[in-house]
Amino acid sequence: MRNLVYRAHVWLALIVAIPVLAWSSSGLLYAWPKAVEGGKIESIDATRIHVSPSDALLKANEFAGKKLPTTALTLLMRDGRPVYQAVGGMGADSLLIDAQSGAVIRTPPPGALTRYFRQAHFYFFAGPWQVLLLIAFSALAGLSALSGLYLSLTLWFGKLSRRS
Repeated sequence: MRNLVYRAHVWLALIVAIPVLAWSSSGLLYAWPKAVEGGKIESIDATRIHVSPSDALLKANEFAGKKLPTTALTLLMRDGRPVYQAVGGMGADSLLIDAQSGAVIRTPPPGALTRYFRQAHFYFFAGPWQVLLLIAFSALAGLSALSGLYLSLTLWFGKLSRRS
């Protein structure tokens, strides 16, 4: 029985190690200054905002030529300017609306490090399977930890029984 648990523990550890490595390396990357876009936080200068949130949504709709399925509108500083970011369903598409001039542009695609961070840290690559994948890897990590505890306890109690 112990041999079977040992083998299962080793295989579970190998399976779980890959997503844990990707998750931890992407978290480390986020902590690294300026490696991931949007990692810098700037205070918003309210005196420079001349476009209201409702006007920003109207400008985004005009730019697209249709009513957009906006799920979030965020005011942030980007390159020293206040901008609204209008995000579509599941964060897939977004537009930037300059809060001073009202000019609308598509959000530029993220760089390689930012893409890696988003895919590895939040499992965006999994699409609709994201939650299921996170639950499955969490369950496998739990089984790996439990099998490790079992092996440690049987080793420890085995040593105690041999001393008696």
